[in-house]
Amino acid sequence: MSEYISKIKECDQLKKELETFCLFPAPVLKQLKEYYKINLTYTSNAIEGNSLTESETKVVIEDGITIGGKPLRDHLEALGHARAYDFIYDLASNKKTIIEADILKMHQLFYEKIDENNAGKYRQVPVFVSGTDFVFPAPTIVPGLMTGFVHEISTNQEKLHPLEFAAWLHLQFVNIHPFVDGNGRVARLLMNLALLQSGYVITIIPPIIRADYIAIIRESQRTGNKKTFYDFMSNQVWEALQEQLRLIKGAK
Repeated sequence: MSEYISKIKECDQLKKELETFCLFPAPVLKQLKEYYKINLTYTSNAIEGNSLTESETKVVIEDGITIGGKPLRDHLEALGHARAYDFIYDLASNKKTIIEADILKMHQLFYEKIDENNAGKYRQVPVFVSGTDFVFPAPTIVPGLMTGFVHEISTNQEKLHPLEFAAWLHLQFVNIHPFVDGNGRVARLLMNLALLQSGYVITIIPPIIRADYIAIIRESQRTGNKKTFYDFMSNQVWEALQEQLRLIKGAK
């Protein structure tokens, strides 16, 4: 596993630089939104084993064309994630808080074409994740844990740096694992909602560093130490800010 050092201060500087482009033409901003829809959908699904490439994901979402030889579920995951992405983008434009209904809606939009009965509903069964001995909460206590989690959101949103807050959201949500499936994707959507609400940018976790990402989550679950995950995520936000600045400067 690679070593990750906090880049929060550097991210703050890059964010200030990016804010000088806040009056960028609306058509370009729309293009950026669509660019990141494909990018986040592809990477987030790929981390979970979806077989669609980035270009195939684009064709499925933008053209509604199925890819020969690829599972139907992979197509439904792409379409569902794209809908959930549009939802968080709209939320970030209109509100600065996160409530339980928002989280349930994210999952519903992502999962309803895959499993309508469980979409947007907390799990009624235990969950087990290969590669970890972490014991996820029993289904009977999930609703209460989610109520507590949502209650902590407003407190931590004020107490933590925005990047730490976004990483905390992700990690805490994954540890509860409230849904039968799609928890990782909702965690990354939730994290990105918080980043957008704070004026940061859509941040992806490239599939190439999937092993580091999973190992750091597992380490946090084992030790209770969140710092390594916070540092990891600040590196990904730093990369995302650099990428968006490059795209915007290239479009001028």
